Amino acid sequence: MAATKKISLTEDDLVRALRGHETIAIQALYDMYSGALLGVISRIIQQSEIAEDLLQETFIKIWNSADSYDSSKGRLFTWMINVARNIAIDKLRSKDFRNSNKNQDIENNVDFIDSQKKITFNADTLGLRDMVTALKPEYNDVLNMVYFKGYTHVEAAEELNLPLGTVKTRIRMAIMELRKHFN
Repeated sequence: MAATKKISLTEDDLVRALRGHETIAIQALYDMYSGALLGVISRIIQQSEIAEDLLQETFIKIWNSADSYDSSKGRLFTWMINVARNIAIDKLRSKDFRNSNKNQDIENNVDFIDSQKKITFNADTLGLRDMVTALKPEYNDVLNMVYFKGYTHVEAAEELNLPLGTVKTRIRMAIMELRKHFN
């Protein structure tokens, strides 16, 4: 198998190709700048999958707004870095990103605690099951199914005949209620 040759263009040629929406422009953009742009995004958004998605959004934004680049105000690379940085900051400030960080997977936290402290998790010993039982019935039902019986969110939604979003919201609200006991 032949190795693919990386494309490299001068800054002027790249700008001209981007403005002309030539295929070579996006290939050169990726070959020349993907590492640097991903580095900028990754410093702001640590989750690699999200950072890679934002890199793709950055390429699309650069492709669609190449006409707004003004060479008299700075280099193309600086402009692209600012585009990547702004996209990452927008994501960081977005409501869905902040909410996803609030909704931590309990299994991941328990496994992390177990590996750090060599502790086994027993919900009954902690009194967690009693705390869950004391919650509103709709929270109690969802938490019992997902965390104690091992249902997935989709399975719990089907079993309870609820929309998936409602199940996820109830889990989030229930966890917020439980946090009050620990903080």
